[in-house]
Amino acid sequence: MQGGYQSTPERVSQSSGELASDLGLPVRGRMQPKILIGRREWLALPDLNIDIISAKVDTGAYTSSLHAERIELFSKDGIDCVSFLTHSHHGQEVSCEAPIVHRKKIKSSTGKGRMRYIIRTTARTVDGLEWGVLLSLANRSEMKCPLLLGRRALSGYFVVDTQASHLFGNITQITGKTHHKRK
Repeated sequence: MQGGYQSTPERVSQSSGELASDLGLPVRGRMQPKILIGRREWLALPDLNIDIISAKVDTGAYTSSLHAERIELFSKDGIDCVSFLTHSHHGQEVSCEAPIVHRKKIKSSTGKGRMRYIIRTTARTVDGLEWGVLLSLANRSEMKCPLLLGRRALSGYFVVDTQASHLFGNITQITGKTHHKRK
C-alpha cells in the first residue's frame, strides 16, 4: 500500500442507519454513512455505452463534466436532445446521445463562463454501485481525465481521500488485461 488507505466497498443488506450504528459512525439527523473515494477513479457510464473512463474527483467543482466533441442538437419525440462524441479509456471513439436536462453557464478552470448542455446519466463503480449524475458537456481534450466528478455528483454518497487513487480497483483488476491509453 502506498501511503494511504485501502478501501474495498462491500455490499451490505442492513440499512445505512444500522450499519452506522454497528460501525460506531457518527450520524446526525439524516446523514448517512459515506463510501471512501480516491482523487481519481475508474468509472463506467453505461447509459452512454462507455465501459471504462478515468474520472478526476474535484470537490472544488460543483458541476461534473464529460469530454465531448462534435456536439449537435436534435429533437426526438418532441424532447430536446444532444449527440456528441467522446472516448473510452481505450481510446475508442464513442458516439453518445442523451436528452438535455438544461443549459447552464459554467465557469471553466480558467474562470471563463460558457453556456453548456447538461445531461443526466448513470455512473457505475467497478464493484457495481450506480448513482445518477448530471454532466455538463465540454471539450476536455487538454485535461488528463475526460470525466470530472464535482461536489454535486459526490454529495450524499462519498467522502474523498485526497491521498489515494483508484480505491475501487486498478485497470488490470477491472478488465483482467493490461491496457494502454491511445493518444
